[in-house]
Amino acid sequence: MLPYLVIAPVLIAAFLYVASTHNAARILAVVFQAGLFMASAYLVWITRNTEITTFIGSYNDLLSITLRADSISADFVFITTAIFLVISIYSYQEKKDVPLVWFLLFILESSLIGLFLAGDLFSIFVLVEVSTIATLVLVMYDRVKRKMYYGIVFLMVNIVAAQFYLFGLGYIYMVTGALDIRQVTAIVATSDPQNLILPYALIMTSIGFKCTLIPFFSWAPKVKIYPEAPTVVQAILSGLQIKSAVFLFLQFQEIFQPIAPTEFFLVIGIISALFGAFMAICQTDIRMILAYHTVSQVGLIIVGISLGGYSYIGGLYHIFSHAVFKTTLFLATGMIIRSYNTANVYKIHGVLKRMPFAGAATVAAVLGIVGAPFFIGSVSKYFIAYDISPMMNIITIIIGLGTIISFVKFSSIFFGKPDLVGDMPIPEKCKTAPTVFLGAVCLAGGIFGTQAIQFLFGYQVEIVMVSYIQKSIIFLVSLGVGYLIYRYVIKGNHLLKRIGGIYFGFRTVCFAMGVFFAILLAFTAW
Repeated sequence: MLPYLVIAPVLIAAFLYVASTHNAARILAVVFQAGLFMASAYLVWITRNTEITTFIGSYNDLLSITLRADSISADFVFITTAIFLVISIYSYQEKKDVPLVWFLLFILESSLIGLFLAGDLFSIFVLVEVSTIATLVLVMYDRVKRKMYYGIVFLMVNIVAAQFYLFGLGYIYMVTGALDIRQVTAIVATSDPQNLILPYALIMTSIGFKCTLIPFFSWAPKVKIYPEAPTVVQAILSGLQIKSAVFLFLQFQEIFQPIAPTEFFLVIGIISALFGAFMAICQTDIRMILAYHTVSQVGLIIVGISLGGYSYIGGLYHIFSHAVFKTTLFLATGMIIRSYNTANVYKIHGVLKRMPFAGAATVAAVLGIVGAPFFIGSVSKYFIAYDISPMMNIITIIIGLGTIISFVKFSSIFFGKPDLVGDMPIPEKCKTAPTVFLGAVCLAGGIFGTQAIQFLFGYQVEIVMVSYIQKSIIFLVSLGVGYLIYRYVIKGNHLLKRIGGIYFGFRTVCFAMGVFFAILLAFTAW
């Protein structure tokens, strides 16, 4: 079934490019996407106990293109098909440039699924480039001058990042004589560590850039998650596509396990989480608040993965949690901005009164991302901080406080009296329904968090109620402190607004890649 999971979105894309202006064609596309989602759920179920490998072509496992599904890659495919099903329903009534947008979205889905199932290193490179081109066109398809500029910057920096990966790939092939992931992993385990340092540093520099880790935190919100891109594109880029970089991080940390410096990425993850939260606090555009929190939450995921143990399980579940609540937030804010004709957090009031269903879904997603008790983020953050040292516990509390402060600021849109109610368009039901559904998942993912972890990742975990209550009390105290900091320090602070406008251009990002590579190379060699 693995080749069909990759090919099916391409067939849907071609079909929609020709017939997407007809309602029947869109309904059929949604039905096909629902079938793809059910197939991916079945894949998750069967990969709990076994690994599936498919060889494309009449060749052996060393010469053919290999697709491989294990318990982790199947989870990523499941998340991808689920988000694209929601996006398909959300976009059902869109009128503007429908054929091109739907075509590119499903091509992007195909490349992401292929990336998660790819069994060799070169196929990963090809599929990353395909997804980059699809993303590029989606970001700049309006052909507005500013979008064209950001699109070109996006392309150029990705070309530079791709060269790091390609050089590292060539070096790995020279050392191991193989490209198959399993074979490379086996050879690396018995190779001289000195021969692995350079390719590891090259490849992980590219992946660190794709994950928007420090020092790359500024370019992605301003370019990759450009505020004027279509809502569904923002949702996919922030809620889903960046998970492909996290997936590659997991894979290459496993491949290079003999030399991989987990302490280095633990520190990088902490700094990224803190800087992302701080930059989110400095924003006034609600989309940029969400965009910088992508940087922060990915940093927190890297922290969990790097710590290992229960924190690793929490980091894995936070990948799923982040996909859910961040997609919800971007879809909901798209409706809010369209209804209020502004994205300024200080100019939007009364969302709960004006848009009760979409507003309730947004509230659920906000409670999820801040880690409120009984919501999805509380479970993933609980396990990330389950058995960590006191110092790390303090750091995670500070990261959580930064998230709370920025979303206290964001949450001001829910209250007050909506302006110009009579002139505001009412959101379509096809946009509201999937957003409300995702909001419900934000709650269900918290209540049934341990069951979700067992289904997705096969880990049987248990929440200790006393510990959960303690962390809930810490959250409530942090909420109070966060509100006071926002009220008396953040609100109306013009210095923070100027800091929030910091942007890394092409040359700065390239320089940052060089610095990141040099530090990682030195740290790994040391």
